[in-house]
Amino acid sequence: MDILKRIEELEDEVISLRRDFHKHPEMGFKEFRTAEIVAEYLRKCGLEVEEKVAKTGVVGLLKVKEDGKTLMLRADMDALPITEQNEVEYKSQNEGVMHACGHDGHTAMLLAAAKVLSENRDQIKGNIKFVFQPNEETEAARVMINEGVLKNPDVDAALAAHLWTPIESGKIAVSDGAVMGGLYEFEVKITGKGGHTSAPQFSIDPIITASDIIQTVQIIQSREIDPLKATVIMFGQINGGTATNIIPEEVDLRGTIRYLYRDDENSIEKPKQRFERIVEQVCRTHQAEYEINYVAASPPVYNNPEMVKKTRETAEKIVGRENLVDYTNLAGEDFGEFSLEVPSTFFFIGTGNKEKGTDYPHHHPKFNIDEDTLLTGIKMHVLGALNYFNN
Repeated sequence: MDILKRIEELEDEVISLRRDFHKHPEMGFKEFRTAEIVAEYLRKCGLEVEEKVAKTGVVGLLKVKEDGKTLMLRADMDALPITEQNEVEYKSQNEGVMHACGHDGHTAMLLAAAKVLSENRDQIKGNIKFVFQPNEETEAARVMINEGVLKNPDVDAALAAHLWTPIESGKIAVSDGAVMGGLYEFEVKITGKGGHTSAPQFSIDPIITASDIIQTVQIIQSREIDPLKATVIMFGQINGGTATNIIPEEVDLRGTIRYLYRDDENSIEKPKQRFERIVEQVCRTHQAEYEINYVAASPPVYNNPEMVKKTRETAEKIVGRENLVDYTNLAGEDFGEFSLEVPSTFFFIGTGNKEKGTDYPHHHPKFNIDEDTLLTGIKMHVLGALNYFNN
């Protein structure tokens, strides 16, 4: 079978799958319809299928050689709480929910790749796990690992792709080392003592305490951690107060800490501990109380050098060496949990095309992908898997 020709034959099918998922987006751990379609598709490909992994995840196993190595190919399925502004025939039908990150394309590409690889099982010298992960936006990878997704058979290596609008269509990014940032998503509740704004001396103002925290934590990234080690602390939400003449009792801060290095007991950067120290000391200065809660956390995505070499070989065959680029960013991606456990490569498929309107950033209400790049994703999965087993 001419594999590349076979992939080209699936163009209409992968676009149809992608548009269907885009039209019916589902939030994390609620991907019931998506998971049902995925499971049925994998069964038709002749794979062993396990459902309800990490609530709504699906795993398909192409078992070819019992004593061979096992490669994991992973796609994410969840959407975002965003109201879509695109006027397209496949616009989201679920109000306030949208595939604004490309996960619809990831799922469609991996399904098509599963079909092609299952049709060419005679060329595979091991086993392949097709993992369709729920709730990537707020970390379900570790849940899947804890439930045994890397076992039975044991996974030896992993590959994953991300359609990426900041990279031009026709290009692929495969880089060594950390390629996506580690993440701590935090909530800080500051409790003071409410009162009247005409008599602040009788109150403890959580608003000025919050302001002091926002300003002071900036020294972590600019004065305490090596500036060559990327660290960004950002506040995305401030909530507090009910009227102009009332000092509120509480203020809530929400934001993220992002970094591009290992943060464990042996590291010296420790951004989370530094953040907690400043919150504690600022609140003590203002005589306020505080609580810190981390609603999500994931390590950086680390690419294994040997896996990167294989993936670059594959990408070069598909788009040519001149269209390979290096790329690193601080966005969070919980594939980092898998990269902690097994040698992995996480690569970016450029899908930015200004003429087609696919140059909006991820998580934007007008986000869209260049559907011509879906075939590139299938080729990367299929040829990448064959290259892994043949080397």
